[in-house]
Amino acid sequence: MAILLLGLLPISPKLAKSSSADKLQRLTKADTLRGVFELVFAPLNGAARQSASIDCADGEIRRCFPIISEWIPDHIENVTLYGIKSNACPKCEVPSEELGSPAAHHRAKDYARYKRYEGEHPSLESETHDAAYARHTNETHGIKTGQTVFQGLVRVSTPDLHKPDMLHTIYLGLFKHMMDWIQSFLTKHAGQEAFNDGWKALPPYPGLFVPKRAYREVMQW
Repeated sequence: MAILLLGLLPISPKLAKSSSADKLQRLTKADTLRGVFELVFAPLNGAARQSASIDCADGEIRRCFPIISEWIPDHIENVTLYGIKSNACPKCEVPSEELGSPAAHHRAKDYARYKRYEGEHPSLESETHDAAYARHTNETHGIKTGQTVFQGLVRVSTPDLHKPDMLHTIYLGLFKHMMDWIQSFLTKHAGQEAFNDGWKALPPYPGLFVPKRAYREVMQW
């Protein structure tokens, strides 16, 4: 009971390929996600405003104001749920070309302001100075739709929700990087055969086995 499934996210129908259809597809997907999350978050917003009686581990019942304190998705999920570009930070306004650089302080993203810009200037066909500024601001900060599924949560700062996903971002990312580095190292120093011989010489561990497909892939090194 550590994890409870609250809902499954629907996938909107695919539209024919064109620039206008692509834009409509993005907006439809964003609206669908926002609608689903509004339903999921609705009881939480009520409890955050008016409190809820919650059974605690010591047997007491306490009046609590539950809120979302953090959100731990992988990067692609962040991109979708925050409505940002794939090279944008969900937390602050760091330019994409400065990602990963030693940090100067960057202002936290203001999703309410981005949404307001989009609402004030829905069409840029006859672009005014204000509309041009709004478009430039959103593009600079990597904003795609101007809306996030976390918009409107009571007592929640949207930029502060983001936390790195240790499994996808750290463990799998570092493991893939290390394996690519090892393979490049072995290729450079003609050590693939010695590595394969060492791998094949490893004794089996009780209860564990190497799947045949994975074994073949390692042998192809």
